[in-house]
Formats: sequence, C-alpha cells, structure tokens
Amino acid sequence: MSNSRAEQQLALHGSMKAVTQIEGKGEPKIGIEEFMSVAERFGFSTKTLDAIRKAVEKEDLGGGPFLGNYYSGLKESKVQAFERVARAVFGVKYAIGVSSGTAALHSAFVAAGVGPGTEVICPAIGFYATAAAVVTAKGVPVFCDVDDSLSIDPKKIESRITNRTVAIAPTHVMGTVCDMGAIMRIARKHKLRVVEDCAQSCGGTFKGKRIGTFGDLGCFSISCYKIVGGGEGGLIVTNDKRLWERANQVAECGGLWRPDRFAPPRYDNEIFCGTNYRMSELEAAVDVVQLKRMPATVKRSNAVKMRILRELKTFKEIVPQKLNDPAGDVGYLLRFYPETIELGAKIVEALRAEGVSCGMRGRSDTPDWHIYSYMFPITMQAGPHGPECVYTCKHYTDVGGKVTYARGDCPVADDLFDRVISVNLNQWHTPRDCRNIAKGINKVLAAYCTPDSNAAKWL
Repeated sequence: MSNSRAEQQLALHGSMKAVTQIEGKGEPKIGIEEFMSVAERFGFSTKTLDAIRKAVEKEDLGGGPFLGNYYSGLKESKVQAFERVARAVFGVKYAIGVSSGTAALHSAFVAAGVGPGTEVICPAIGFYATAAAVVTAKGVPVFCDVDDSLSIDPKKIESRITNRTVAIAPTHVMGTVCDMGAIMRIARKHKLRVVEDCAQSCGGTFKGKRIGTFGDLGCFSISCYKIVGGGEGGLIVTNDKRLWERANQVAECGGLWRPDRFAPPRYDNEIFCGTNYRMSELEAAVDVVQLKRMPATVKRSNAVKMRILRELKTFKEIVPQKLNDPAGDVGYLLRFYPETIELGAKIVEALRAEGVSCGMRGRSDTPDWHIYSYMFPITMQAGPHGPECVYTCKHYTDVGGKVTYARGDCPVADDLFDRVISVNLNQWHTPRDCRNIAKGINKVLAAYCTPDSNAAKWL
C-alpha cells in the first residue's frame, strides 16, 4: 500500500481521527442577557437588577437552558409539572397545558367531535372565544338564553337541540357556576358531549365538585386576566383517554404526544393534521405556582362575597343574581338587578359616591363581545375570504342546517346584560372592608328602594 494510500486509511480501521477536539467556544444560545430580560419584566429597581446580574454572572451556564417542553434535560419540565398539579387539583386523569383558553376550547371541540355539519349549543352570555372556537373547529354555534344566574338556562337547552347537535358548551361566567346537574342530565339523555368553558371561574365548584370535571372536557384560560395565570396560557382536563389523545392531536402538531411520534396510527382516526398550541416553559414556570395557590385564592374570595351577602337587606325593586351553588361561587363579583335601568343608574352613581366600586352597562350601544348579539364574526357569519363556509357547506345544508343571529333571539340575556349591577370584590378584603361595603350597599338601596322582608333573598 502506498504511503498516500495509508495516510488516507479511515479512523474506522485504526487510523488517527481527523477531528480530536473543537476549538471554537461560543456563548450559550440562551444566557445571562435573556435571564436579565425576564428579571426586568418583573419591575425590579436598577439597584436590584445590578445585584442580580453580579450574582448570575458568577454561574457557568454551560450551553444554557433549553426552554422547550420536550428534550429539556429535566426529570420533569415545567409544563409537565403544571399538568401534574392540574391533575391533582382537579382530581382528573389527564391534563394538557396549552397556549391559551381559546386553544383549549378549539382542541376540546375537535376532540368532542365538532366538525362540518355539526352544531354546538353555546350560552348567550360569555366571551366570544367559546363560539369562535366552535367555528374554528368547523361547527356552527347555536345560542341559548340564560336565566337569572347569567348562565345558560337548562330549561331552554332542549329547544335548541337538533339532529345536528353534538355538544353543549356551558360557560361559567364571571366567577359563578352553572347548574351542572341539570345540564349533564340533558346531555346524557340526548347523548351529547359537554365541553365546559371555565375561563372566568377557575376553581369554582358545584355540589362540592370542581367545575371542568363534570363534562367530557373542561377548558380554562390560565392568563393574567383571570384568577390563575401570569401571561397567556390555557388548560384542558378530562378523564377520557381517547378525548385526551384527540385534544393532544390538535394541540401537539399532529402526533408529537405519542410514545412513537412518527409511527403509523395505532387505531382509526388516531392521527390527523393539528396545529401547535403548546404551552411555553416560561409560562408554565409561572402558572404551576399560580395553580397551586388557586384553592386558597378561591376560598378567600368566596368568604369575602358570602360575608357581604349575609349582611345585605332585601328590597322590593332588587333581584339578586341567582347563585346555582353559593358555596362554589368564586366570588370576585357581587351582582344584582334593579327593576329598571334608570333606577340602576342612580344606584351606581350613589354607590360610587359611597366608595363602593361598581358598574352597569345600561342603555349603551357600545359593542361587547361578552353577549351574543355583538359577536360580529359570528353574527355576520364572516370568514377570512368572504362568507364562512361552515354555514354554507353541503355537510351542513344537506342535513337541514341553517342559522341566523340577531338581537332578540335571547331576550333574557338582552335584558339582564344591560341591567345587571356588578360590585367588584377582592380576595384581600378584610372583615371590616366587607362590613363597610355591605353598609354602603344597604344605605344606597334604602335611599332608592322599598325595604321588603319578602323580596328575593341574597342567599
């Protein structure tokens, strides 16, 4: 063998390696500057930030942290920890951390069988995202009126059921809880799925059981605007493994959740094209702490509301909001209905003068996407390229599907949404704060209304 030929002998056959070490050393992809950017977002003073920088600069970050849920190098990623805490807090078998409450709803509706030619019964009051997620899942939302609780009225659900209905989406609005006993009886009678929207009432209970665990799937907004959350996140809970798998299929980009992610399907309809609603590690790092605090937060809030309600007197012209389960109410709003909007305007003005934080919509034509008639992308049946196809596709029209939306469809919602007075409460109100708020409400109502021991009770 020639020398040149020998020199070319492969290391595989005993020759010297061509690369014995790499000289180039770079900075971590995610390092101190990124950490400091997060620290700045907390609003620390310049002095504190300087001290934090001096401390972390002494650390050897190596390659830096990997802030994805997968391949994090940790025994348990923050997303996995969040899901573990969720399973424990809600007492369920399965939980999925996602990027928002809307992502949770979309994933859950697809999992529940919503698609072309189907309808979902949604409450007339509740944020637009619920109905929008139905459309995103290629279904058609059908609005149902509410009762004095501002939640979907179980007595009116059956009149909205058609041969196209596949699910009911009760929304637990603004700290209150729906009558889940009645809703579940109707759903099981008609063999319908139930997707609970718990975005506004995380931690509430009905008859001692956490909302979100009655239906087939429970959806939560875990965000800075809600009871639990620091930024933008969401959560899905269920006890059904197949529903968990289908929701994951939407949220995890078509199969990343599976033991062998790239394998062929293990059963019919296991895999299909999904999207990426994955919760970030930074979001989960905050939310896992927030979720652990939730039971105590709700306990304090409910205690504040109950303390005030027990002090309130009854008046002929006032109807308190119906509470389907006072003990399970989250308690950050106290609500009641004056006999007229004109009376309500006087009460709100006087309450504010007494130092009681409150408000009422009244006779306003300002659009609000918390009531069905102003949800323009729904009511206009608008799509990104003209009319939204879910309303006109043959899958829907061939089975008799046709729906229109207009104010007046749900008259109770129309009336109560404008007339309700909402008093803002805080979990940190002291007993003295509660007494003073109750005193202020009693004082104002006594000035404008008629005391009546036989009038509707607060509790």
